[in-house]
Amino acid sequence: MVTMDNNLNKLPVQTKQVKRKRKRRDYENVTGYVFIMPFLIGFFALTIFPMLMSLYLSFTKYDLLGTPQWVGLGNFKRMFFEDETYWQAMKVTVFYVLTAVPFRLAFALFVALLLANVIRFSGLYRTLMYLPSIIGGSVAVAVMWRQLFGNDGAINAILEALNLPTTSWLGNPNTAIWTLILLYGWQFGSAMLIFLAGLKNIPVSYYEAASVDGANAWQRFIKITIPLLTPIILFNVVMQMINGFMTFTSSFIITEGGPLNSTLLYILYMYRRGFVFFDMGYASAMAWVLLLIIAVLTALIFKSSKHWVHYESGGDR
Repeated sequence: MVTMDNNLNKLPVQTKQVKRKRKRRDYENVTGYVFIMPFLIGFFALTIFPMLMSLYLSFTKYDLLGTPQWVGLGNFKRMFFEDETYWQAMKVTVFYVLTAVPFRLAFALFVALLLANVIRFSGLYRTLMYLPSIIGGSVAVAVMWRQLFGNDGAINAILEALNLPTTSWLGNPNTAIWTLILLYGWQFGSAMLIFLAGLKNIPVSYYEAASVDGANAWQRFIKITIPLLTPIILFNVVMQMINGFMTFTSSFIITEGGPLNSTLLYILYMYRRGFVFFDMGYASAMAWVLLLIIAVLTALIFKSSKHWVHYESGGDR
């Protein structure tokens, strides 16, 4: 009986403590939601809602001024079976990605290998090498690039001074796309820094042991550097592939998609359909097709990674 009386006397105190803890927890939850509210508002208002709206518009005919008219799969049918310009833009973009992305990654890895052995002023060199990635996507750099490769630009001036033949780099369908590829490769800074971080994580003892066994520099690169960098290569390939499909500024400013649509990248054509021809429904359908293409390619890259990506712990995945 005494024990039961003591428990009854303690019950109100324990109940108050539980209520206090619940109030404190509720207060902390509310405080947390208040702090993340700006992100949530931006995420739903500027990301989720526009995506859902564009998905709806992809099944409509919409000119930005009137009311959207439901056409079902009409935009996709026109895109795949009636629009030759769409397939030209797709062909140019695929060629651009397959060429520009390996070029940027190879150049970034080459520079990273050079900087990995630099000790003095390494921070300065890394900063200088990263600058093109900061300013490379700007309109000003695109205008500068257009001037460099213009008929009276610096490139032709140098060739003329060397008594070499000049050409219309931007006016020739065979060379115009390569000027954009060079610009994409020049913006190698971000990939270079990631490669450099991966190189710094490779133990020096691996190279020392290989040297003792008689391996030369090329063999050490193939047998040690590349296998241990494959997780970094995987990340860079995925990110640069996505960036390649999303390229817009260079094509828009430097060549305007010409000549003869030889530099008409996918995003530029999508922009024209939406904001030049006011065919926003068709542009929205193009956007969702591009999203699916990038998603499928990303999934295929990750699916294939188990055959060529090597991890230090656990072996291949």
